[in-house]
Amino acid sequence: MRLIFAGTPAVAVPALDALAASGHELLAVVTRPDAPAGRGRGLVRSPVGAWADAHGVEVLTPARPREPEFLDRLRELAPDCVPVVAYGALVPPVALEIPRHGWINLHFSLLPAWRGAAPVQHAVLHGDELTGASVFQLEEGLDTGPVFGTVTDEIRPTDTSGDLLERLAHSGAGLLVAVLDAIGAGIARAEPQPADGVSLAPKLTVEDARVRWSDPAFAVDRRIRACTPAPGPWTTFRGDRVKLGPVTVVPDGPELKPGELLVEKSRVLAGTATGPVRLGEVRAAGKKAMPATDWARGTRVAAGEELA
Repeated sequence: MRLIFAGTPAVAVPALDALAASGHELLAVVTRPDAPAGRGRGLVRSPVGAWADAHGVEVLTPARPREPEFLDRLRELAPDCVPVVAYGALVPPVALEIPRHGWINLHFSLLPAWRGAAPVQHAVLHGDELTGASVFQLEEGLDTGPVFGTVTDEIRPTDTSGDLLERLAHSGAGLLVAVLDAIGAGIARAEPQPADGVSLAPKLTVEDARVRWSDPAFAVDRRIRACTPAPGPWTTFRGDRVKLGPVTVVPDGPELKPGELLVEKSRVLAGTATGPVRLGEVRAAGKKAMPATDWARGTRVAAGEELA
C-alpha cells in the first residue's frame, strides 16, 4: 500500500524501520515542527523527521494538521493509509477521511485501558502486571476506535517506563506491519472496544513526578519507575531539588520516618509510610548523577535529615 507515516519521538522510529522493510511504499512522514532544544535553544528536527531526512523521504511539518496546505498535499500524495505512532497532535475529521483506509494508530496499552498520552507511565504507576500495544482505527474520540489487533507484555518488577516502552515500540512495530498487511489484503477486521474497563492516562506533570514519602514503599517505587526517564522523579533536600533514579524496596528494614535518611557504609535508605527504600542514583542540581552513597558522603548527610 501507499503510506504516509505520522509520528514524532524516538519511540516511533522502530515502526518506521519495520515499515521501510515491509514492502509497502512510504510516500512521506508527518511530524511535529522543528522545536528548540539544547543549551543554545536551536531548532532541532524530531527523531521521525531526522529518520526521513536520512532516508530521502519527504517530511511534512504542519503546525496543525488542519492547515489547508497540509490537507492539499495529503490529497496530492493520495495515500491508501496513514499509520500513526505518537504523532502528538489531534487529527481533524477532514484529514482522517482523505486516505482510503483512514489513519491507523499504534497505541501502547491494551485498549480500552489507558487511553491518552501516557499509557505506559500509568500502567507502571498503578501496578499493572500486564500491558501491551493495540492497533486501532483513529477517529475523533480519544483512542476510542475499533481495534485490529494487540500484543501483550508482562510488566517486570524493575521495569521503568523507558524499559517497557522500548520493548513495546519493537513488538508494536511488528503488529502495525501485520495489520497494514491485512488491510492491504482485504482481510483485516476491527472490533469495537468494550464499554467496560476504560481508564484514562493523561500526561504526567513535573508535580506528578515529585516523590511522596508519605506513601507506602511500593507506591514510592512505582512512582519513581513510572516517571523514569520522563518527566523525571525528584524530591528536595535542604530545600534544593534533587533527581532520583529507581529505588529498591527493603523488606524488614529499619523503621524510619517518611523521607528520613539513614546513611550506611554500602547503602542509603529513605523512610516511607511503611518500610524504607534503598536509593539508587541521586542527581543534585548542576551535578552529574552519582550513586547515593557518594552523594551522601559528599553532601555530608547528618543523622535524621530528611528528603521532602
